[in-house]
Amino acid sequence: MKTHEQSTDTAAAPAAADRAVTGPAAARPTAPVAGDSAAGNPAAGSRAAAGPAAVSPAAAVAAAAATTAGDEDAAIAVTTEGLPVWLDPVASAARTIEPDQLSRFLPPESGAGRQSAVLVLFGEGERGPELLLMERSGSLRSHAGQPSFPGGSLDPEDGDQATTGPLRAALREAREETGLDPRGVQLFGVLPRLYIPVSGFVVTPVLGWWRSPSPVGVVDPGETARVFTVPVADLTDPANRATAVHPSGHRGPAFLVESALVWGFTAGVIDRILHFAGWERPWDRAKQVPLDWRA
Repeated sequence: MKTHEQSTDTAAAPAAADRAVTGPAAARPTAPVAGDSAAGNPAAGSRAAAGPAAVSPAAAVAAAAATTAGDEDAAIAVTTEGLPVWLDPVASAARTIEPDQLSRFLPPESGAGRQSAVLVLFGEGERGPELLLMERSGSLRSHAGQPSFPGGSLDPEDGDQATTGPLRAALREAREETGLDPRGVQLFGVLPRLYIPVSGFVVTPVLGWWRSPSPVGVVDPGETARVFTVPVADLTDPANRATAVHPSGHRGPAFLVESALVWGFTAGVIDRILHFAGWERPWDRAKQVPLDWRA
């Protein structure tokens, strides 16, 4: 992991045994997930209606990537063709969502900040829709034991940071950190770039569908403690949701899933995706998880 993606600093996630996981099962009719209604149940309901005509800056980036992609870029084109129906609300939100609807931390107008990207990868497992996450090694000097999306800084070989650069970086970093085979990933959207003041990173969340799953696991134990998937049903379960409170006063959404505390940038992106996809279920925002100064 070449960059850090939490909105303040780090979370002290509970320790967990290292384990490799396999990717979600190949696409099939989705199984129901927790929740009685389509809100909170991404596998429920019919195909989402088309969003408003307005196009977000992130959608423009995705469109530019698709437009400028030559033969060598074909594998990283952004397309919604063939997506499972339950991902339609996410794809629709990605086309219209504005940066300030995701976070109050936006990239500096001066253009300052180190460009990076993360892969927000949706798959389908035994319990239905799920997300791929990783946990940083406990031996790292900073952000030890913190769950995150796979991702990192853009390298020169990734190309234009305004078009295909973030797409290439997200896939490359996911391969380097989890062993993921990028050929099995279909990129279907790009969220607006967000800023992490504590680290100075400008992060582009890239949305992917794990169309052809491949085995994943820890590649470098010095950087990654484990690689794991989290069912969307667990992320929408109100019992697994809380507000993380840092001694500095920062407050934000958190998820207690898979023996891990997910908070900061990663939790913020997940929270907004659940909200704008219509999957969010009412949860107790007064339930707090305190963080310490090392976080």
